[in-house]
Amino acid sequence: MISLLFPGSFDPFTRGHRDIARRASKICDKLYVACMNNSKKHYSFSLEERISMTKISLSEYDNIEVIGSDGLLVDIFKDLGCNAVVRGIRSESDFRYEAEMAMANRMLYPAYDVTLLPCRDDLSLISSSIVKEVASYGGDISRMVPSQIVEQVTDRLRKDGN
Repeated sequence: MISLLFPGSFDPFTRGHRDIARRASKICDKLYVACMNNSKKHYSFSLEERISMTKISLSEYDNIEVIGSDGLLVDIFKDLGCNAVVRGIRSESDFRYEAEMAMANRMLYPAYDVTLLPCRDDLSLISSSIVKEVASYGGDISRMVPSQIVEQVTDRLRKDGN
């Protein structure tokens, strides 16, 4: 059985994230989507909210399981017995960052492997940061996040002004 792990903070989950998950789910038997906590980030949504929104956004896919973690990625990778981590890349800078992270993770766990999927052109400019910025000014984010969570994301980001 081939299992992949798609980690991210998903604050909030975007249409780009959804597309990477959809495509990755086609090349494996099981895809784990891991909502991660990063101690250096300030989140607009709690880990539980991010897990919930991600589950809602991916509910139609039978071979995707959404989990949450605030531990090391390599520990989740080992515990789940994954074959590789899948990451979406939008640009050259994303590629460099992901290559550096892969090398660091291999230092911690030599069996760690990563598969990089380039983003679709029409989704390559979407990031959680852009979603937050647009939503905080009352802009329309309906083409940036899955339809199932537009209202929740809009309401939160307008209220908090993040």
